Amino acid sequence: QVQLLESGGGLVQTGGSLTLSCVASGSIFSLNAMGWYRQAPGKQRELVARIRSGGAKNYADSVKGRFTISRDNVKNTVYLQMNSLKPEDTAVYYCNALSGILDYWGQGTQVTVSS
Repeated sequence: QVQLLESGGGLVQTGGSLTLSCVASGSIFSLNAMGWYRQAPGKQRELVARIRSGGAKNYADSVKGRFTISRDNVKNTVYLQMNSLKPEDTAVYYCNALSGILDYWGQGTQVTVSS
């Protein structure tokens, strides 16, 4: 079992920045990848960014150049640095951890970007 605890959401103006954090605990040695998804009202949950155990990263086209995913293996924490935020980035952001075929999710943190 893996537990994920997110923090860092909030309200920001267009063009602002936020950093999300996700602390993993439990069977973290088995993780293949960690990432961030988001879900806006009335829309499907979508991948924002992912970092694999070997360090490879991938991003949604809509956030490339603005968002950066990183990790601190000592703190068992994954970060999502979000810059140049837009109103369309407004969503609940979920931390995700992948262990084999098992998916683990955090409780979600709200990010609201005002125009």
